[in-house]
Amino acid sequence: MQVYDYLIIGSGVAGLNAARLLPKDKKVLLLCKKSPWECNTFWAQGGIATAVDEEDIAVHIQDTMTAGVDYNDKKAVEILSKNSLSSIHDLIQAGLKFDLNAKGNLAFTKEAAHSRSRILHADGDATGRMIHMFLIEQFPHEMLTEAVVSDLLIKDGICYGAQFFTKENKQRTVYAHNTIIASGGVGSLYKYHTNSTAIAGEVQGICIEKGIKLKDMEMLQFHPTVVKGTHFARKPLLSEALRGEGAYIVDEDNKRFLFDYHKDGELAPRDVVSRAIFDYAKKHKKGIFLSFESFEKNFFKKRFPNIYANLKDLGFELPFERVPISPAFHYTMGGIPTDTDGKVLGMKNLYAIGEAACTGVHGANRLASNSLLEGVVFSKLAVEHSLQNNFKISHENYTNKIKSYIRNQEIDKPIKDNLRRIMWDTAAIVREEDKLKQSLKTIEEYLQQEVGRLLYLRLLTAKAILEAAINRKESLGAHFLIRNEA
Repeated sequence: MQVYDYLIIGSGVAGLNAARLLPKDKKVLLLCKKSPWECNTFWAQGGIATAVDEEDIAVHIQDTMTAGVDYNDKKAVEILSKNSLSSIHDLIQAGLKFDLNAKGNLAFTKEAAHSRSRILHADGDATGRMIHMFLIEQFPHEMLTEAVVSDLLIKDGICYGAQFFTKENKQRTVYAHNTIIASGGVGSLYKYHTNSTAIAGEVQGICIEKGIKLKDMEMLQFHPTVVKGTHFARKPLLSEALRGEGAYIVDEDNKRFLFDYHKDGELAPRDVVSRAIFDYAKKHKKGIFLSFESFEKNFFKKRFPNIYANLKDLGFELPFERVPISPAFHYTMGGIPTDTDGKVLGMKNLYAIGEAACTGVHGANRLASNSLLEGVVFSKLAVEHSLQNNFKISHENYTNKIKSYIRNQEIDKPIKDNLRRIMWDTAAIVREEDKLKQSLKTIEEYLQQEVGRLLYLRLLTAKAILEAAINRKESLGAHFLIRNEA
């Protein structure tokens, strides 16, 4: 029986950085649900936040807390910021090249809710892609693609490994001394989202099954500026960095209405901007656009080359044309509860890092560009803790029966499509308790049907989101509740 030292689930920044930091003599297997680049990291246009220097750490902490409406775990935020400088330095020393300014120094830019410029970019608006490609090049271990995790082998607080579907739809079991979940958030539960279509919350559903209660699942972030009107499942994102450098949001009459909602206008926190767009469009029945008229063309093409090319393919000539926008699901602040070393609470050798985890670092609303930083910082802490702990399983102790699952059923597609619709309609930017309860009832009815394994897990995660939203009776950050009239 082959036992790996580490099993990593997910090929985004958190999973790949953990793999990079694990010694080459460790036997490591990384599972990708699809291909390695089918992850949110690859599509991240924005940059990676970091404290600029020691003096900026306290300010970065405060900005993160303010964006998170002080619902954050302050210890986790302090760990994030205090480790940011060394984490970025480590990546640079390993060979990752960030964009530089005219003087040859790191080029820091500004984004919404940051009180100063502290965002680093790589290749302009392709930071996630460049980090991902760099980490793939550094990857020294075994990787298996099109491996869809269907179960975790958990008994008495120990994770013995995982079960997964192969490309050929066969079921395999892998044992490991340590398992690291880095599978991302829940984007594909929503009709409109910016995530990779591989991100669907199935591993969160497995955790629920195993008695690991998810935390803060009502705290879901909706990005305010995605291109409206495309037919793609994953909606094209218009990075926060655009507004940080001068783009602004207008209605069809070119009115900058966001200042009616917040003193910082376009640079207000994401939850505020998304709700303002939603509210204004509903009240005034007007189209909403992102305007680039403050940009000079050559600068725009150089600073945002990929956005320029992608929008040109869609028929827009930037920066001369406005682009129709609307909010879409973007990021999961909640997730699998862990301590600040990334270890899942109540478990001895199971870790969760990146968007799949909930350390409390983001509170009720993530500060822009803290996500890539979180993946880098907490993957390092999880690896260091696991190496120090040096936990070993005895796979013979896992006496639970290995189950056989049916991956998909014929009834799955219409249920999956309706799940995405009802989550968007009732558990999105604004929520009403009665509608949340009706959606929960529908999800519970679906769970009683003979659906495939993957849809079943998605339904469990959707149920957790709805229950969390119902249980939080007051609006907070990204959770905005409309009171039903008496």
